Formats: sequence, C-alpha cells, structure tokens
Amino acid sequence: MQQARPGDTVRVHYTGTLKDGSVFDSSQGRKPIEFTLGSGQVIPGFEEAITGMAVGDTKTVTIPAAEAYGPHRSDMMLEVPRAQFPPNVQPSIGEQLQVSQGEQAFVVTVREVDDERVVLDGNHPLAGEDLTFALELVAIR
Repeated sequence: MQQARPGDTVRVHYTGTLKDGSVFDSSQGRKPIEFTLGSGQVIPGFEEAITGMAVGDTKTVTIPAAEAYGPHRSDMMLEVPRAQFPPNVQPSIGEQLQVSQGEQAFVVTVREVDDERVVLDGNHPLAGEDLTFALELVAIR
C-alpha cells in the first residue's frame, strides 16, 4: 500500500483541538484539505504527521507549539495610544484589524482597550498552543 511521502499531493480530513478539548478548526462537512508534502503549505508538525500514512489511515497527533505556530512572543505585542485611531474606529477585544507599516500589511488582534490605549497582538491566534489533530488520509496522488 502506497505511503505518503514528500512531493505527493495529499487530501486529508482533520479536526484540530486545543488542550481544553475545544475545536479550533475542522474539515468535517467540507472538502478535505489538499496540499503537497514538503511544500510548506501547512505547519511542519502537520506535514510530519501525514508522512508515512496510507490512504484510509487515521491517527491522532499532538503537535507542540514550536512545530505549529511557534511560541507567543511578547515583542509582537504593541501598545497604541487610543488617540491614534480614527474617531469612527471603535476597537473591541478579540477583534482583528489590518495594520499597515510602510508597504507591509498584517493582521493583529485587539487584546485590551481603555480610554488611553489599545493593546494589539501580532502573534498568530494559535501561537503558544500545542495543537491536537485527528487525521484521516483520504487520497494520495
């Protein structure tokens, strides 16, 4: 039976959960995710988990934060004076905003808001989290 290896394009059904059991993403009810092993299209730990699986195989793996979205970095937190926001923008905790710096644009999450300041978090929302995936390899080509 053929096993998935770097260079193969695979289709995978998955359900991703956090330590507390909450689901952060799933392909259930949708088409399986498709990517080429070794191309860097998905987090490294996810690719490693699929490598060596055969069509129809299932398994559950926990990917440490370092092999997922990395640690939560304090240098990615930014405190901005509230006065720098346009009057029509009312940031709220958990809201995602697009911020531009020169020609670069990136997404940040609002972590704190008060009358004087807004704290923005440039980390990926899953940074610092160990991720558990229930996987099923659906196809290899």
